[in-house]
Amino acid sequence: MEQRPFGQTGLDVGAIGYGCWEIGGGYGDIEEAEFVRAIDRALDLGINCFDTAEGYGMGASERALGQALGKRRDEAVIVTKFGMNYKDKPNLRDSSRERVIASIDKSLKNLGTDYVDVYLVHWPDRLTPFEETMSALDDIVREGKVRYVGLSNFKLEEIEACMAVRRVDVVQYGYNMFDRRMQRDILPYCAEHSVGFMAYGSLAFGLLTGTFSEDHDFGTADWRARQGNMGAIKMFAALFGPEKFRDNVRAVGELKGIAAKYDKTLPQLALRWAITNAAVSTALVGCRTVAEVEDNAGAIGWSISDADLTEIDAIFARHGVDTEPDFWIEEA
Repeated sequence: MEQRPFGQTGLDVGAIGYGCWEIGGGYGDIEEAEFVRAIDRALDLGINCFDTAEGYGMGASERALGQALGKRRDEAVIVTKFGMNYKDKPNLRDSSRERVIASIDKSLKNLGTDYVDVYLVHWPDRLTPFEETMSALDDIVREGKVRYVGLSNFKLEEIEACMAVRRVDVVQYGYNMFDRRMQRDILPYCAEHSVGFMAYGSLAFGLLTGTFSEDHDFGTADWRARQGNMGAIKMFAALFGPEKFRDNVRAVGELKGIAAKYDKTLPQLALRWAITNAAVSTALVGCRTVAEVEDNAGAIGWSISDADLTEIDAIFARHGVDTEPDFWIEEA
């Protein structure tokens, strides 16, 4: 596994990382025993960065990850997040000092560890001063509960405001072939300031696996069925909304031809594309099985030609896919 610097933290992370949103619920059924085997296989292959969050099942994902890592915890770089999915709070968010202190203790208990490698604010809480949040994060770093801190889904000017209080070590954003908005200013900023960048949704939440048909039925337990709060976010509607989904599936069908040129699977092509940008420290992908972990590792050790990168762009253009829409992440 190719290892990359995690910003200025001194940590190295595999260019392919392991996203644990799925095990927290919301993606249909997952076999827990197979998840444990998948985590073990990931570590064997050098996939060492595991991303979870308090908000993924309100502790369910963290507990599952902690149990799966077991005695191999020291081989892992654990990233978890707080500040989201509190039903008693405006917009479900809370990044107050009180919440920072309470949430890190819960996460440590869930994960079965005495420290977290990176602790992120999941979504910006604009009702709490960033100075309060960043100062509290700095406190838990000095207490030894957290090694490094960062932000997820913050606007550039918000990163800069937080940086004025305390260094932002790592950031996390959606980034994939369908969603390239971070190329405008976030990725260049990270490259300039040596901030670690985690790309989530690297397979466009399953769209870039190439397994969906135009009339795919996600079932009622899956947020991609265009139900609930996630379906109100414009980017998710742009991926799975009824007016876009058919064209997106057709574009994915064409991408399979490019993957075949390299004797690679479509997920391998999509992950390779995500880590082609040198500012990306790790591209996260959720895995349910050992086979998926092994397939994802096949994104390492080769490159996509400039001509094929151009052809990928042309495929999206032919199907009317706007990969850099003007709206921000959470705009509904």
